[in-house]
Amino acid sequence: MEFGVVLQTDPPARAVVERMRVAEAGGFGYGWTFDSCVLWQEPFVIYSQILANTSSLVVGPMVTNPSTRDWSVTASLFATLNDMFGNRTVCGIGRGDSARRVIGQRPASLATLAEAMRVIKELAEGREVAHHGTAVRIPWVRGGKLEMWMAAYGPKALRLVGEQADGFILQTADPDIARWTIGSVREAARAAGRDPSEITMCVAAPAYVGNDLARQRDQLRWFGGMVGNHVADLVARYGAEGPVPRALTDYVEGRQGYDYAHHGRAGNPSTDFVPDSVVDRFCLLGPAAAHVDRLAELAEIGVDQFALYLMHDQADRTLASYSDQIIGRFRA
Repeated sequence: MEFGVVLQTDPPARAVVERMRVAEAGGFGYGWTFDSCVLWQEPFVIYSQILANTSSLVVGPMVTNPSTRDWSVTASLFATLNDMFGNRTVCGIGRGDSARRVIGQRPASLATLAEAMRVIKELAEGREVAHHGTAVRIPWVRGGKLEMWMAAYGPKALRLVGEQADGFILQTADPDIARWTIGSVREAARAAGRDPSEITMCVAAPAYVGNDLARQRDQLRWFGGMVGNHVADLVARYGAEGPVPRALTDYVEGRQGYDYAHHGRAGNPSTDFVPDSVVDRFCLLGPAAAHVDRLAELAEIGVDQFALYLMHDQADRTLASYSDQIIGRFRA
């Protein structure tokens, strides 16, 4: 199993760069950030510094979207970084949540996302595509490579992952939900004539190593609220009795609204509806041994990477705990 770390690009950017440097030195192979450039600083500027201060770390957004930048801009950003630092980027992408909603826009459709993934990948790898009705190619790309990892929860989105994406991002560490979503992606891949084993399966969730479970739950409750934004959309589309497992949908019944001013932050007041049981299922809490047990279960399900959200009051201690006590347990 590979390990990644997920950060927000809060100022000062040098602190983000330094934490990524420490993560690589501690055995992490991927460095991810949020991409919501009103709430946080522009990540692609910071990626250049992260790549310059690390040697092998692969960086990318978790996740970008098809709508806040033209697809040619997104492709050129990745292609430029890859040309400078040697194909060390990955594009995590979804329909869009905070980046879209804070500017008064709805998430993109799956049809738009599918076309965006195709166009961005083709352009970033140097091939010609039709974009806005015009034949476009980035002429200076030589030997470019960009994997597209798609974040998804619902049946249609999971099918698109299996049909097209290079990787799958599941933003919850609940084993039951992982089994259903990964199984759905694999089934869709087989139906599309693809080898399911060629799709990287990534689970992304907060982790907090320690013994004070009550404090850990309060610090990580924000994540249930963030996931709840996507789940509320699924319930609106499919209904509470639809194909999405109740393990994912039940808890949003008490959701009253959401203030993006506190998005992704400990103490988010919009997450009172998230019970302790959901925090325990969606996140990794407790001592290091408990994390090892959950990660082993996820690995058995087929998870190739665990990406660790570090948005709580003991971020550096948890990062060190993973480097010293956990990552080595999963090295082949």
